[in-house]
Amino acid sequence: MQILRRKLLEASRRLPFYFPSAPTAHYRGHAHAVATLAAVLRDQTAGSLAAAPWAAIQRRGAKMLGSEVKLGNVIQRRVLWITTYPIPLVNLQGRIYQVIKAQHSHQGRGGATIQVELRDVDTGNKITERFRTDEALERVFVEEKSFTYLYQEGDNVTLMEPETFEQLEVSKELFGKTAAYLKDEMKVTLQYFDGRPMSASVPPRVTCTVVEAQPHSKGITAQPQYKRVLLDNGLTVLVPPFVEAGEKIVVSTADDSYMTRA
Repeated sequence: MQILRRKLLEASRRLPFYFPSAPTAHYRGHAHAVATLAAVLRDQTAGSLAAAPWAAIQRRGAKMLGSEVKLGNVIQRRVLWITTYPIPLVNLQGRIYQVIKAQHSHQGRGGATIQVELRDVDTGNKITERFRTDEALERVFVEEKSFTYLYQEGDNVTLMEPETFEQLEVSKELFGKTAAYLKDEMKVTLQYFDGRPMSASVPPRVTCTVVEAQPHSKGITAQPQYKRVLLDNGLTVLVPPFVEAGEKIVVSTADDSYMTRA
């Protein structure tokens, strides 16, 4: 809301400082654009969204703080456009983004922030933004459906609907880096937006087999020593020194971290 008010102020400052008895078409157009923006702000302040230009495409969502943003969240970011030529237009356009990376940080006296990498759901373009932890954002809820992973061919993944047995082919990119964890008969989830698959996710915990690991050398150290091991899916993770080749371990798919022995 503060951003919208600032835009209104900036637009009003561009109005001519004189008021002719017969205003020009350009002046009337500019004034109409600012008046329309003022009406949008007034409607939002009063709690009525019916008159807002973006009301027709508004998705059901809820407010959330920047500190609550997590990987996989879908948020709406609104971009304000004000034009007076060739015709007056005020457009508050909403774009839908999925959070594909999120990292909290503290910038000295600037307060805590969160840096996120967002993917535009419509275009696939990626952008990086930084939110304050107390900044209000709008979360969009998506529909989730469960599928069974069958196989992978090239850049496509074939899934099966468990009740109807209908097969569905989706892009491997929907899984992102977690595609490495896909296994036969694994239960996966597709997130739908406007009736089309937007993203896909694997279970948060997956059991993997260690195929390569350095032998454990016993000794007393002040700090626990971790070592890198190679898993059967090609990923390398840090594990405690007692984990040996051939063992099964549970890995967090969110950050590729060791959780426990299987």
